[in-house]
Amino acid sequence: MRAARLIKMVLLLQSRQSMTAAELARELEVSERTVTRDAQALSEAGVPVYADRGRAGGYRLVGGYRTRLTGLARGEAEALFLSGVPGALRDMGLQDVASAARLKVSAALLPSLRDAPRTAAQRFHLDAPGWFREPRTPELLPAVADAVWDDRRITAHYRRGPEEEVVRVLEPYGLVLKAGAWYLCARVAGQDAFRVYRLDRFTAVVAGEERFTRAPDFDLPAFWAERAEQFARSILHAEVVLRLSEAGARRLVHAVDPAAARRALAAAGPPDEHGWVRVTLPVESEEVAHEQLAALGPEVEVLAPRTLRERFADDAARLAALYGARPTALSAGDGPV
Repeated sequence: MRAARLIKMVLLLQSRQSMTAAELARELEVSERTVTRDAQALSEAGVPVYADRGRAGGYRLVGGYRTRLTGLARGEAEALFLSGVPGALRDMGLQDVASAARLKVSAALLPSLRDAPRTAAQRFHLDAPGWFREPRTPELLPAVADAVWDDRRITAHYRRGPEEEVVRVLEPYGLVLKAGAWYLCARVAGQDAFRVYRLDRFTAVVAGEERFTRAPDFDLPAFWAERAEQFARSILHAEVVLRLSEAGARRLVHAVDPAAARRALAAAGPPDEHGWVRVTLPVESEEVAHEQLAALGPEVEVLAPRTLRERFADDAARLAALYGARPTALSAGDGPV
């Protein structure tokens, strides 16, 4: 434990010109007294750690004690530090490993590139989960991530429905974080086809000692893009016919499946005399369409199916009654009706 901390201290000092005892204590998660003892131990071991006294003092390395890696340009160095996704690494249990790797690369960079981690982190940040949704990390994610890294087969208990559970021996190829949800791309042992499993439906995972040989032509990003598109198309079982104002047509891609909206708008005829267009839109179900299209308000008119049109007509009548029954303006001192 102490050896690892001493190495981390050297790497920190290699990546920065000077650090105070308080800064080192914070990074190493120890007391300042421990930092002092560690610095003395490094010095006794031949590592040239020098202590600057005074208010602005701190610790630094002297004598050019630094490993240099001159093959990285600034853009390459910044891209390297940008590649990490802190939240995902933390969820998979790889935060400490990633931190150590970043320190090693920082220590190896030329002095002119030492600010690459800071400049990249200040300019770009990935926040994967959607708005107004508390992300939940599956408890089994670290175990699955370990198996993915080691190419080890797992025996997984997977919940298909409220009361159905299946057991599969899987070859876990890759993990995908989509809108705050984790998915495993895997192949059932002995089969050729790849499948996608939602990780929060796993009830148990046991990693065996047996390793599998990865298919050399498997491309995780390409596979996920294809499956995501297939999934989006597969759930659109129904159709609705709409009239959209110019504003409604612009906002449609934000209310429903974007690809389906773009196809529907591309196939629409010219606008009528009022500037409205008629489109036929594939949707998941009437219930889902009602919820999604309600966001467009008066910028959409449902023409078919009749049952959906009647639901919107009922919504409109209820809104008219609700707002029509209220005074147009509240006088001073009036509270809620």
